[in-house]
Amino acid sequence: MTPPEPVTWVLLRGLTRAAGTWGEFPHIFVNQLAKLQPDVRVLLLDLPGHGELHDRSSPSSIAALVDACRSELQRRGVKTPVHLLAMSLGALVASDWAARYPAEVSAAVLINTSLRPFSPVIRRLRPAVPFQLLRFSLTTQAGAAKRARVRLTNVWRQVLAVVRFQASRARPEPPMLLLCSLGDGLVDWRCSQTLSRAWGVPLRMHTAAGHDLPREDPPWVASAVSEWMALRDRNPAVKSR
Repeated sequence: MTPPEPVTWVLLRGLTRAAGTWGEFPHIFVNQLAKLQPDVRVLLLDLPGHGELHDRSSPSSIAALVDACRSELQRRGVKTPVHLLAMSLGALVASDWAARYPAEVSAAVLINTSLRPFSPVIRRLRPAVPFQLLRFSLTTQAGAAKRARVRLTNVWRQVLAVVRFQASRARPEPPMLLLCSLGDGLVDWRCSQTLSRAWGVPLRMHTAAGHDLPREDPPWVASAVSEWMALRDRNPAVKSR
């Protein structure tokens, strides 16, 4: 008998963040999911212009970022569908991926994100964001080599991609879970609340963490996802949510 394909989770970071900045989260996440799915693997993808792909120009549209991620999976020989876990900018990529290529996405977890037309720009990008992005772009990312330094042009190309992107008002077909932090200083948590109501998808809120929720409380994120997956497995009525 042919063994089943492993369950693949693709992790996508946010603005200016490389795949190497997830911290302990991937290890904790795999260990938690292994209780439900014995053969789980996690792939950490860099968006063009960051991390291992620092020498490339970042696309200035979300659609092009999606295409770059799909091409990278094909290059690695990864079969779809895959599960997506993504935060901030990465969650925009994941939402567009799920909307345009639903057969390639088994499920998606979107963390601390915001989508036009559901939330106003003042909530999607708070006034302090440009200054924080500038600081990020001029410093080496934590745990990454100096060659992974972010170019300022790529930072603003990603910002342009965020500003330009408009999601469909209709919920993408793959099941989705939203996670957000009440202490998020970059994206207002009410963006996730509004999206949850518009798309009819579940939302879990962390009462203390900031924007980088998977790094600040990795066990909480891993448990929230695991509980959602277990609920879907037990109750067919929620498999589409």
